[in-house]
Amino acid sequence: MAGPEEDRLAFVAFFQARFPEIPLAEFANGIYAIDSDARDQWLDIEDFPPYEFTIDAGETLWQDPFANGKTYSNCFADPIEDIRPQYPRFDAGSGEVVTLELAINNCRSANDEPLFAYDGKEITAITAFLAYESRGQKLDIRVPADDSRALDAYETGKQFYYTKRGQLNFACSDCHGISSGQYVRADRLSTGLGHPTHFPVYRSKTGGMVSLHQRFSGCVRDVRAVPFELQSIEFRNLEYFLAYMSNGFEVNGPASRK
Repeated sequence: MAGPEEDRLAFVAFFQARFPEIPLAEFANGIYAIDSDARDQWLDIEDFPPYEFTIDAGETLWQDPFANGKTYSNCFADPIEDIRPQYPRFDAGSGEVVTLELAINNCRSANDEPLFAYDGKEITAITAFLAYESRGQKLDIRVPADDSRALDAYETGKQFYYTKRGQLNFACSDCHGISSGQYVRADRLSTGLGHPTHFPVYRSKTGGMVSLHQRFSGCVRDVRAVPFELQSIEFRNLEYFLAYMSNGFEVNGPASRK
């Protein structure tokens, strides 16, 4: 059975063969690496990015002390620019994948603060701020070789990505792999390579910020299946797999998308 690094190299090679004219680093820009017209519109939007206020709100939340006087910095040992590139990560203590959102709420719980809703503005603002602080840093997702539970989590996420589901009988890989670059009505399908690098994103369609798991949920719903809960073990493992596939890509979130 192929290991994670063999999977990643094959994953990258597939998209490079499918889009040979696109520099590898460009895949972090999603559909804007493929669709030149959409890219021009996106660059115009980025002159006055709609997520700026979210970054500011996230910075305020990050710096505001808890009731006990501590802050989020007390929970994260790494320099702020190194936090986002290391998530999701496998936690040996819990035996599960911990995403950045889960780590933020774990920090709040450890400091006797109420948890944030995973579809709420607060947690999205903090992740947007951390992504912004990490721009240019490369994803560094690891699957510890000495812990079989980490490999199991990775393999479960991989299986999710390639498993067909819903009334439409589609897998993630059907849209964002073999059909990437093709049109669905007026929109083109982005590639799975580079997907996790730019979240959270401001979506023009909804007029607000959305997390990666909210997009997972939307995709599952679009194929007419019942979505899992945000930050469920299923979605966390899927993020683990996808993030590993994009190892070495620069963090470029938050971003704006259609």
